[in-house]
Amino acid sequence: MSTPPFWQTKTLEQMNPEEWESLCDGCGRCCLIKLEDEDTGTIHATDVGCTLFDAGSCRCKDYSNRAAKVPDCVTLTPGQVRALRWLPPTCAYRLVANGEGLKWWHPLVSGTPDTVMEAGVSVKGRVFASEDEVLVENLVDRVKSWPLRWPPKAR
Repeated sequence: MSTPPFWQTKTLEQMNPEEWESLCDGCGRCCLIKLEDEDTGTIHATDVGCTLFDAGSCRCKDYSNRAAKVPDCVTLTPGQVRALRWLPPTCAYRLVANGEGLKWWHPLVSGTPDTVMEAGVSVKGRVFASEDEVLVENLVDRVKSWPLRWPPKAR
């Protein structure tokens, strides 16, 4: 009999750092700039990446120092995963926190990071620019619905 994978047997709080980090599928959706409507609280995602986001690899250019270099970068904790409204619905942290399993395209399930792109979850090829290249007042023109939705192939 095989042992179930850690994400099926542990809570987010029980995971060790290696397990926690491996939950990230590398889609890059959380690294896109979000805007919050001050009147309604509605979150809008853009197709503009954080200043440290490498759109080619869908990874942070300086992951270990990101919080120091980008003051509003969020270092996820189990509590934040449950509270943040802007995490994409495809986020493995969110799925595990909600008692759901990882989807077929997650690298821990498929064995390859390529399936994240095959499922349409990755932002690769969909990032317009870095936030350093877009004026703040023009971010509203870059609002997109897809970063906060399930891609059809990912279900």
